[in-house]
Amino acid sequence: MKLREVLELIEGNVISKDADMDLEIQMGCGADLMSDVLAFTHEGTLLMSGLTNPQVVRTAEMAGIKAIVFVRSKLPPPETISLAEEKGIPLLASKYTMFETCGRLYRAGLPSCGLFELTLRRWREAFESR
Repeated sequence: MKLREVLELIEGNVISKDADMDLEIQMGCGADLMSDVLAFTHEGTLLMSGLTNPQVVRTAEMAGIKAIVFVRSKLPPPETISLAEEKGIPLLASKYTMFETCGRLYRAGLPSCGLFELTLRRWREAFESR
């Protein structure tokens, strides 16, 4: 799914300057715990979050997150926007709750991060190779 489709589906706004609206998004994840983002997301993910501090961008960079959507009409402070633009991570905003934002995208065909598959793979690596 292209970022422009995401924007339309969530009836959102673009926060970042020069955001590549043709950016391809492979999957989505909603989280406010950055430890969950690091543990359960994959490269190519669109992150939905209510957190707006610069740490969200730093975590996104480490995890290979393609773009961030701030939910519940939250807008990030200037330092978060600046860091995201420096790192090339587009920022969007949605007026909807995280639940509804994720639901709109999932209903339109954007898959989730595959938490079950990821957990199952880690379980097998940890216990079945013994």
